[in-house]
Amino acid sequence: MAKPNLHPWPVRALYENICSPRTAWQNPYRSFSASCCRSKSIAKHKGFEDSYAYHHSRQRQAANKARQAELKEQRAAASGDPIRGVTTSFIEAFDAQLPDQYTADIEDVSLTTSAPTPEEPPPSPANALDENHLNYYLTKPELEDSLNYSRVLSEPLVTENRDQADPAREAQQAKAHETHHANALEAVSRIVSLANATSRERTRANVQRIIDTFGRHNTDTHLRPKAPSLQSTYSTIAEQKPTPRAGPDTGSSEVQIGILTAKIRVLADRYEGANRNDKANKRNLRLLLHRRQKLLKYMHKKERGSQRWFHMIEKLGLTEATWQGEIEVR
Repeated sequence: MAKPNLHPWPVRALYENICSPRTAWQNPYRSFSASCCRSKSIAKHKGFEDSYAYHHSRQRQAANKARQAELKEQRAAASGDPIRGVTTSFIEAFDAQLPDQYTADIEDVSLTTSAPTPEEPPPSPANALDENHLNYYLTKPELEDSLNYSRVLSEPLVTENRDQADPAREAQQAKAHETHHANALEAVSRIVSLANATSRERTRANVQRIIDTFGRHNTDTHLRPKAPSLQSTYSTIAEQKPTPRAGPDTGSSEVQIGILTAKIRVLADRYEGANRNDKANKRNLRLLLHRRQKLLKYMHKKERGSQRWFHMIEKLGLTEATWQGEIEVR
């Protein structure tokens, strides 16, 4: 009696195929040949036996990597810094609240405090009298009017009877009054100067300055919006009249982008240096950057090519890197 076949034919053939050496054409279950792959690897290895070909390929690889790095640097320089953008006079004035066209001079700026003398008042730090915005919600005309009124009130009285008057004493009192008024003017200028204010007070003044610069209640008079599209031109729907503003514009895209730019500058300055490991500050900075990026994408879609767009970009120094691509805070 014949021994029964315990393995079906496909399993037995596969077992014999693994255990017995056969060629590729004899084995129907092998779709490739090991000798073919081995020959290709040997041919590839023999290609580097020539030292000239090997070093030539290495030189081409190094040249390609150097060119790629150079192009990457050029693209990064053209797109600008995604956090700070390009520094402009409007952005630089955020620190000391000086006029946009002001150029600091070493002789005009004094950060040291000297002893006051009756003849000459101490110098003012960062030219406080040249500032456009003052602290404590004061304006420059209000400050000047108050100082002039105080000067009139504090003037020494003149004797009505000129026969009993002492001209030397009156001249001395007038000179002392001028000296005291100059010292008071310098003290008040230092108190209301934003150069001596806290970071929160400077940010508040910068926000007010941005509202005055980019608010549409001021820019609508001299900046034209984007031209209407053909779809809106030939539309049968009646054009709706804009709602009149009830106060200064604080909600338009350009105003919000300017406010976020001022806050980003403060957080970026604080994040550098010793505060590099401040995780909470890093997260807040990332959130503000992404929020500004969304607003810039919306503004680029709605107002691209208009005077509002170019006015905002030139003033704030924003580049394509601030609204295109990925923004990474390292």
